[in-house]
Amino acid sequence: MKINVMNVAVLSVALALATSCNQKSDQDAKIQALEDKIAQLETNNTAVTPVNAQATQTADPATLGQFEFPEMEYDFGNINEGQVVEHLFKFTNNGQAPLVISNITASCGCTSPDWSKAPVKPGEEGFVKVVFNSSSKSGAQAPTVSIQANTNPTVTRLRLKGTVTPKIAGAATPVGPIKR
Repeated sequence: MKINVMNVAVLSVALALATSCNQKSDQDAKIQALEDKIAQLETNNTAVTPVNAQATQTADPATLGQFEFPEMEYDFGNINEGQVVEHLFKFTNNGQAPLVISNITASCGCTSPDWSKAPVKPGEEGFVKVVFNSSSKSGAQAPTVSIQANTNPTVTRLRLKGTVTPKIAGAATPVGPIKR
C-alpha cells in the first residue's frame, strides 16, 4: 500500500513538472514572437497614419494675426467675497493680417469675457475685458480665459489671480441640522 501511494506521489510530481515545462516553453515562444515583431517594427520605422487623421499645412504668415499683450496675468490682490473685479487686457496686432477673435471661453461661471468684435488690423490695438465675480468664492483664485483666434498658436490664455476673503472670517457655519 505504501508503495502504491509512493508511486502515485512520484507520478504526480513528474506530471506537474512536465506540465510546467510545457507552459514555460509556450511562454518563451510567445515572448520570442513578440520580440521578433517589435524588432521588425523598429527596423521598418514606418509610421502608420490613422484613418481619421487630418492633413496639416504650415499656416501662411500673411493670413495670421499675432497678439502682443503687455501683460497676460493680472493680480487683483486680496478682495472680500462678493466683490467684482474687472480688468482690461489691451493687445496690439503684430501680425501681417487682421486679427480675428472667433471665441473666448472662461474657465468657470464666475468669469465673463468681452472683446474686440471687429477684426484688429496689423499695428492696431484691441482689448479683452475679463470680469470676475467673487460671490461664493473664497481662498486663492486663478480664473482664466482662453482666446481662439487666427494666430499661431490658435489659443492664447489670460489669467486673473488673487485671494478672496470669506464674508464672515473665522466664524464657523453650522453644517447639517441643528439639534435643540
